[in-house]
Amino acid sequence: MTRSFIELADVTLRYGGGTLALDHTDLDIDQGDFVALVGPSGCGKSTILKLVAGLLNPSSGGVIVGGREAGAKGGGPADPHTPRVRIGLAFQNPTMLPWLTIRENVMIPLKIVQPFRADYARKKRGEFAERAEALLEQVGLKGFGDKRPWQLSGGMLQRASLCRALVHDPQLLLLDEPFGALDQFTREELWAIMQELWIAKRPTVLLVTHDLRESAYLANRICVMSSRPGRILEDREVGFPRPRTLEDSYAPEFATLVQELRMRIAHARTESDTAPAKIEPLERRVA
Repeated sequence: MTRSFIELADVTLRYGGGTLALDHTDLDIDQGDFVALVGPSGCGKSTILKLVAGLLNPSSGGVIVGGREAGAKGGGPADPHTPRVRIGLAFQNPTMLPWLTIRENVMIPLKIVQPFRADYARKKRGEFAERAEALLEQVGLKGFGDKRPWQLSGGMLQRASLCRALVHDPQLLLLDEPFGALDQFTREELWAIMQELWIAKRPTVLLVTHDLRESAYLANRICVMSSRPGRILEDREVGFPRPRTLEDSYAPEFATLVQELRMRIAHARTESDTAPAKIEPLERRVA
């Protein structure tokens, strides 16, 4: 039986202060899939992202990424012959280093991630610089590689942040509300760019977002989480064909999906912490 690329198996996580963030959570993601996590604030969406990235260890249960056990303490591999997964990260704050140019900021993963690190000194002014420039051009930042971060707008910095997350050809891309701080027009423009990049490169993507239109526009699957302690209440397939357009996002069927997700999350907000993870399907409740 083929393993999923990402597996969370009966994962519980309790923070040091006693807060139960996740409770018996299961999630399977196939390689090349694009999955969005949505739910009430504080439900554990970013916690799942940190578990998958290996920045946290579960209190119980298992987290397997690309055939290896993930974990902040360097958990052992499920298969010792399986290489580590290359991960790209993008967050709401692009956090560029101000003393580096935009091109140099984009190239940072090539400097620290194998197998690129071994060749960085030799290729940083040639092949690697060209790789960064090609991505910058793809996101509309041609000619901005020599600028400093303080010379770019927030939307331009977020474009550069996406380039940095993708420059080392990650197999896994983790996005924690990367467009949340942007105005609506810039956000929608970046949705289109993110979709183009995913179609071209097909990394496995796990997106945390509060924007339900964003989740429906970008993802193949949307996982709705309960209030804390977090659990996956519903795993919805998004069947809209690609490439999706902004006009598609105003179609009746698109609006229906967004409204159903909104109602599901509103219901999750009112659930008690002891409610079972399996609840009556939305269609049955609103019939």
